[in-house]
Amino acid sequence: MIIITGGAGFIGANIVKELNKSGITNILVVDNLSSSLKWKNLNGLLFSNYIHKDAFINQLLQGSHPSDVESIIHMGACSSTTETDVDYLWENNVEYSKVLATWAIEKNIRFIYASSAATYGDGELGFSDEVSDLNQWRPLNPYGWSKQQFDLWLDKNDLFEKVVGLKFFNVFGPYEWHKGNMMSMICKAKTQIDETGKVKLFRSHKSEYEDGGQLRDFIYVKDCAKIICWLLKNNQVNGLFNCGFGKARSWNDLANAVFKSLNKPPNIEYIDMPDSIRNQYQYFTESTMNKMKKVGAPLPEYSLEAAVNDYIQHYL
Repeated sequence: MIIITGGAGFIGANIVKELNKSGITNILVVDNLSSSLKWKNLNGLLFSNYIHKDAFINQLLQGSHPSDVESIIHMGACSSTTETDVDYLWENNVEYSKVLATWAIEKNIRFIYASSAATYGDGELGFSDEVSDLNQWRPLNPYGWSKQQFDLWLDKNDLFEKVVGLKFFNVFGPYEWHKGNMMSMICKAKTQIDETGKVKLFRSHKSEYEDGGQLRDFIYVKDCAKIICWLLKNNQVNGLFNCGFGKARSWNDLANAVFKSLNKPPNIEYIDMPDSIRNQYQYFTESTMNKMKKVGAPLPEYSLEAAVNDYIQHYL
């Protein structure tokens, strides 16, 4: 059995779909469906069972758990970069992860988890995924800080030789429509164009970047799912890895790709960045994918333009 926490969420649902394509259906989905629209992500996917995340962790703590678990893919977390309840982030993103990792390692179960490029802070010190560089990062928001704390805990306890951590950059693609304000700009841009004929992007508040010229490392979620499924099959590979495309692109590039996929001329309006995020905004992210390449994992295939076109034409 493969356990996927956050299995009804954005990346989790894509992993379930990728596993299904290989004929794998013995999957336990762990999540919190509540009154959200995440249940729709599971429509058409094949899995053995679903359990609420709190019930699942309580079972582990009480020593009651499935006996045939081969792997845990831990995608479950609060992923909101604007979440301000740090106690909630600590319990959900740090303590929950510690319990899962400890249990998996004790049982010799494959453990793959989601870290984040938000741990890198403003990017001025680079984007190295070497474990030896972990202590130098200074995240800009509580979400990134919580992800950093779990990375540091693994390093402190010399556990990176037994687990796989993936520092996801700007992931977008199908199954993200439940995320509300945390949806990718592709989703938001498509809606804006349908409603107003134009896309709104943030003005730059740094002289070295033009409006809409802030740079991000965008990666299609289908590429992420393929990498994770490869890691499931290659148990000898462990450690901390960046998971991005490896090339930074601008928000203008992204908006233009959306317009092109819709066969419409670009129409971009620039708006002021809210004060609430201005001081914690990343102007540049770009993954170094050398470690991923060195271990032989499949590198991302979809360019930004190809991914945006596939996403909009087949899903939006």
